[in-house]
Amino acid sequence: MSDDKDFNPDDTHFSDEELEAALAGFEKEFENDTDTGDDDQADSAADAKSIDNGADAQAADDISSSVADAVNEAMADVVDPSAGFDNELAGLLGDKAKMALIVTRIASADLLAAFCQLSDISAACIGANQGAVAVLKNLDGDAPEAAAKDLTTVVSGMVVILAVNRADKLEVSMIMQGQVGQTFAPPVLFSSTPRFVEDLMLGIVSLNQLKTQGFEVVESADLDHDQAMQILADHTKRGRGGRGSHIE
Repeated sequence: MSDDKDFNPDDTHFSDEELEAALAGFEKEFENDTDTGDDDQADSAADAKSIDNGADAQAADDISSSVADAVNEAMADVVDPSAGFDNELAGLLGDKAKMALIVTRIASADLLAAFCQLSDISAACIGANQGAVAVLKNLDGDAPEAAAKDLTTVVSGMVVILAVNRADKLEVSMIMQGQVGQTFAPPVLFSSTPRFVEDLMLGIVSLNQLKTQGFEVVESADLDHDQAMQILADHTKRGRGGRGSHIE
C-alpha cells in the first residue's frame, strides 16, 4: 500500500466563491482591454479628423489662391500699370474719372499751358491745329468740371469743351464763363477734333505714346507765373492765339 494519497478529481474543483472571483477578474481585465481599444480608436479618429481638416484647409487655401490669381490676371488686362492699380480701380468704379480733357480753339500747346498755370490747373497740354487739348491731372470727384469752370472764368471770353470718362461712360459738355452749357454726344466731339482725342478718351493711346509720336506736349506745372505771363505777351505780339479773350 503506497503512502501517496490517491488522486481525487474533486480536489481540483473551485468553490463557487473562487469561481466568481476569477470571473470578476477576467471581466475587469476585459473591460480594461476594451477601454484601451476605444482610446486607440478615438485617437485614430482624432488623427484622421485632423488630417481631413488639414486637407480641407489646404484645399481652401488653394482655391483662394486660384481666385486671387484669376482676379489679378483679369485686372491686368484692364489696368494701365503707368496709372497705378489704385487709381485705375477708382476709375473703373467711377470714384475717379479715367480721363478728362479740355478741348479749346487755341492751336498752341504752350499758350494753353500758360492759361492753365494762371488758372491753377495741372494739365498736360497738347498742340493741334484743330485746337489744343488739356489733359487734366486731377481726376477726383468733380475736379474736371471745376477746372473747366475756373479756366473759362479766369480767361474771360474763352469757351471750352469738357470731355470726361467715368467708369467707361463718356460725358461731353460746353463750358463758358464758369457755367456748364450744352451737352453733346461723344461722336459729335470726335468728328470735329483731332483723332488722338477719341483715342485718349477710350484709352487706346496714352499721353506718353503721343509724346513719342512727336506731338507737342507742354506741362502747366513746368511753368511759373512769370513764364506764363511771358508766353501770353509773346503770343499777343505775334497776334496769334487767344483772340477775343483776356485774363481777369
